[in-house]
Amino acid sequence: MKNYVKDGDILEFTAPAAGVTVGIGVKIGELLVIPTITATVGVRFNGIVEGVVYHGKTATQAWAEGQRLYWDDTNKVFSSISTGNYKCGVAVRTAAYAAAYGYVRLDGTALGYSTASSPSASASPSASASPSSSGSPSPSPSA
Repeated sequence: MKNYVKDGDILEFTAPAAGVTVGIGVKIGELLVIPTITATVGVRFNGIVEGVVYHGKTATQAWAEGQRLYWDDTNKVFSSISTGNYKCGVAVRTAAYAAAYGYVRLDGTALGYSTASSPSASASPSASASPSSSGSPSPSPSA
């Protein structure tokens, strides 16, 4: 096909004003991106937008396989709570209530608030987000 450019699961972006931290999700425009490196403002970096990632989750939730998940941009974690968060993927493995991390299959589509109780439409969407100070996720456990 003449107009095919490349697969779109990992793409190149420019780090926003707050920079990005490897493994910690960040909104770049309307995409949720999981950076593969830490980069300061203006530096180009590769980020995962589609596929399975092992990432921080809200520790007070249990997840079932296939459960719809949402991005909590305030806390930089995935959540099963839709209110005020962005629809972005599904759990690919169960995750225990107290687990700090879970396996998420990213949708790779433009984010959108999942409920009417979201911030007002007049608020401009964030083109960047501050990375979490907690650092990168711990190594993934063996399957």
